Amino acid sequence: MSIIDFSLFGGAESLTEGKTTRSPRRTDILDPVHAADFQTRAPQDPSEFLWLMTEEPHRSRRTAIMKAHPEVIKLMGHEPFTKYVVLGVVTLQLTMAVLLRHTRPLSLPFLLVGYVIGGTANHNLFLAIHEITHNLAFKSIKANKILAIIANLPIGVPYAVTFKGYHLDHHKHMGEDGIDTDLPTRLELLCLNNVLGKVFFCTFQVLFYALRPGFVRSQKPTGWHFLNIFIQLAFNYVVYLTLGPRPLIYLILSSFFAGSLHPLAGHFIAEHYLWDGLEQETYSYYGVLNFFAYNVGYHNEHHDFPSIPWSRLPALHRLAPEFYTRLSYHPSWPMITVNFIRDKEVGIFARAKRVAKGTMAKKVNVSLDGGCADEQQERMGSSGDDSDKEGTRRRR
Repeated sequence: MSIIDFSLFGGAESLTEGKTTRSPRRTDILDPVHAADFQTRAPQDPSEFLWLMTEEPHRSRRTAIMKAHPEVIKLMGHEPFTKYVVLGVVTLQLTMAVLLRHTRPLSLPFLLVGYVIGGTANHNLFLAIHEITHNLAFKSIKANKILAIIANLPIGVPYAVTFKGYHLDHHKHMGEDGIDTDLPTRLELLCLNNVLGKVFFCTFQVLFYALRPGFVRSQKPTGWHFLNIFIQLAFNYVVYLTLGPRPLIYLILSSFFAGSLHPLAGHFIAEHYLWDGLEQETYSYYGVLNFFAYNVGYHNEHHDFPSIPWSRLPALHRLAPEFYTRLSYHPSWPMITVNFIRDKEVGIFARAKRVAKGTMAKKVNVSLDGGCADEQQERMGSSGDDSDKEGTRRRR
């Protein structure tokens, strides 16, 4: 048996003294060019968000891809099949609600159906509304808004129209504090920055995403907001009046499960939380769960080109692999939630923020173009793009 001579170690009482145990790498890379791509970097300070002075990465990458692959414009435009998927899932949820009208809400069959079928279906409708928000179901703005309101029906809470304004700001002003309501607030950082807090956040994250925008920045209501509210409340009333309370409980419980500890809900955390000490602001996921989620896992691709519909995002990835295969991505959505809760190196603090740039002058196009104005201008080479770049340089 060998005896270690501790006289050679300056008073240390352990060979591991002073060494810190790092979390394993949580993300992966499809095509690492350098070994350094696999190295986990120093962890982020858990007491503060990561504040960046750089511009969000998607605009510059979109410009580079369009220069390298001008044929990418052929992928843009609405997806006609979307409306059939939406109507099919809405019909599925209404059918399940009718079938469960005589089942006790706290019974095991009710809860299992609500979690497995209802949670998956309503999460699919969450992402259908996300897709429709970018005007990708029809060419017409009005038709897209009507379909979004229909997709909203089984969710039970009117939010489709409100979501559009906040989500398009998330694209146009990603990471800008006080504008991008996808970002956690400082109050969330102070209250939820521990294991129990993260469990609470993941369990009720659908409520955080529903309530946070109203506290950060309110919207001015329009006729579409009131129409969304009226149709949803009327639908809920008719369901309650004709079928009783249990179908309505099923639909709302499905929405809760969809945004809680559900395998698909991992995408909420996967998309923009920072991992492995990296400053990469957006992460993709290329697994099988994209089948139920309108390919929202192709999230870098989606942010680069919001006018490319869900059905063609894999084609974008194949068209420009040199831009995507060196980016870190998540191999699993369910494990995202597990790792987020248990890993001390990631938490509410793991988001990149920027100071908001002056006024929101660019917002004038947002409500009409579905987040695609930049791409349209770049395709057309319009003077609007030049003036936009001038404004960007001035703000810098």
